[in-house]
Amino acid sequence: MGFRLLGVRRARQAVSKGAEVPKGYLAVYVGEEKKRFVIPIECLNQPSFQDLLSKAEEEYGYHHPMGGLTIPCREDVFLHIMSVLA
Repeated sequence: MGFRLLGVRRARQAVSKGAEVPKGYLAVYVGEEKKRFVIPIECLNQPSFQDLLSKAEEEYGYHHPMGGLTIPCREDVFLHIMSVLA
């Protein structure tokens, strides 16, 4: 059920070039610059990612400024969490 961080980087690069989000993945925005990442949807069930979702709900409610799911944490923290889930 895990994924490789390399896969997330490839997906993120593809999205930044205007490609669509691949099936089975979800686009999220992270950090002050609201950098877009594409992550496997399997992450949504992980306890550490559930904590991020709770923080997003507390901060933004159900209105996200980017139009997509915005995660209120620093990019380096997000990447660390994703690498632990890998």
